[in-house]
This record gives sequence, structure tokens and C-alpha cells, in this order.
Amino acid sequence: MVVLTYSQTIEVPFTLDDRDRIIKTEQKIESLRNEMNIRFEAMEAKNNSLRNEIKTKFDSQQVQLNDLKTLFYWGFGIIITLIIFMMGYMIWDRRTALNPVREKTFSLSNRTDKLENALIELSKTDNKLAEILRTFGVL
Repeated sequence: MVVLTYSQTIEVPFTLDDRDRIIKTEQKIESLRNEMNIRFEAMEAKNNSLRNEIKTKFDSQQVQLNDLKTLFYWGFGIIITLIIFMMGYMIWDRRTALNPVREKTFSLSNRTDKLENALIELSKTDNKLAEILRTFGVL
């Protein structure tokens, strides 16, 4: 048993107007597609130019950072060199300043030894001087 519905039995006529409408719709879709492609290409060109501009700025900043790094290396190198120079100068100055004092001290100790020997020799004949030297622990 076959039951046909009413919608299946009616045939829809396809006219030339329908065909023209389909052609016009396809033309409009094609023109919209072309317009979209043109806009996408323009946006891509704009993105490429922005990308190149950003890359250029980044490269210039990288160069500036490298220059700053080099400046810091030189600055710290000079400062460390000056500190080492100052330490060397201070050591040299100390030695130079202490030499006259050492010579004078050596001279005084030499004189003191001679004076002590002279007093010991004198104490052999002078009993009072010998007693004084014994109390101070020289004899």
C-alpha cells in the first residue's frame, strides 16, 4: 500500500526567472568572495608591515641593550682597576713612610745596645752602678 502525500505529487515549475536569480546570487557571492580576499590581503600586508616595524624596533632596542652592557663592563673594569691601584698605592705609601721610622728605630736600638755595654763596663769599677743595674735586671 503506497500513500503519496500532496507535496510530493505537485511539481514545482523552474522558470527562467529562478535561473536568473541563481546566476545573480552566484555573481554576488563571487563578488563578495573577491572583496573578502582583497580585504584579507590588505590586512595581511598591514600585519606584515607592523611585524617588520616591531622587529626593527626590537632589533634597535637589542643593540641599545648590548651597548649598555658593554658600557657596564667597561665601567666596572675601570672601577676595579682603580681600586686595585689605590690598594697598591696605599701599601707602597705605608712602606715608604715607615722606612725612616725603621731606620731611626734601628739606630736607637744600636745606640741603646752601645749604651748598655758602656754601663756594664762602668759597673765593673763602680759598685753603686752595678747594684742599680742588678735591680733593673740588666746584669
